[in-house]
Amino acid sequence: MKPREVRLSTTPTDEEIAQLRLGDIVYLDGLMYTAREGVYMRALNDKANIPMELPSQSAANFHCSPAAVIREDGSFDMGAVTATASFRFAKWLPEWIAKTGAKLIIGKGGMSSKDYKEYFVPNGAVYLSTVGYGTGALLGRGVENVEAVHWHEELGLAQAMWVIKCNRMGPFIVASDMDGNCLFERENAKISENLARVYEGTRPAVLKRFGETDDRDEELIG
Repeated sequence: MKPREVRLSTTPTDEEIAQLRLGDIVYLDGLMYTAREGVYMRALNDKANIPMELPSQSAANFHCSPAAVIREDGSFDMGAVTATASFRFAKWLPEWIAKTGAKLIIGKGGMSSKDYKEYFVPNGAVYLSTVGYGTGALLGRGVENVEAVHWHEELGLAQAMWVIKCNRMGPFIVASDMDGNCLFERENAKISENLARVYEGTRPAVLKRFGETDDRDEELIG
C-alpha cells in the first residue's frame, strides 16, 4: 500500500499530530530551527535565553549540521541540510521538549520506543526521520530562505541555531506516534520473523571477522 502523504506546518496543532500514523510521508512548511548538543547545553545547562519565541514561531527541531556559510555582507548560503543521528541527543530531549514546546523532532535513525514513550508522548511530540542516505541536497530544495543564525560565534557554524523557512521540505517519515510506537522496531520485528528461513540450509562461515557470530538470533538489522 502506498504511504500516505501529509503536508504539515512546523507549528502543528495537537489534533494534527494525533492524526499522524507510522510510515506517513511528511512535507513541512514554515520555520524550522536546528538544535543539537551545542544549543542544548547553552540553553539548558548554561541557562542562556533562547533567541526565538518557541513554540509560537516554530515547534520543529531539526538535528542537523547544514552545509552553510555566512557571506561577508551578512547573507547566508545554504546548500545541503543533512540530518544527524538523534540518539546522540536523547538525554537532553525531555527537558528541551518540555521547555520549548517542540512537537516535531527531526533527524536520522530515530530512538527506541522506550524513549518515545518517556520523552515524546507526555509532551505530545513525534519523531520524523529522513528517508535514506544522501538526501541532504534533496531536503535543501525545500529551504525557501535562511531567516537567521544564532550563537554561531559562541558555538561555530555546525552547532549554531539555524532558522530555516521551509516550503514543502521533505520527505520525512513518521517514525513514532502518540502511543510511543517505533516504526523501525515494528519493521525490524517483521524482518526477524523470516531470518531463520532466509538462512535455512546455509553453511556456517569459514572466515570470520572479530565479533561475528553464526547465531541468527543475535543478528542486527539496521
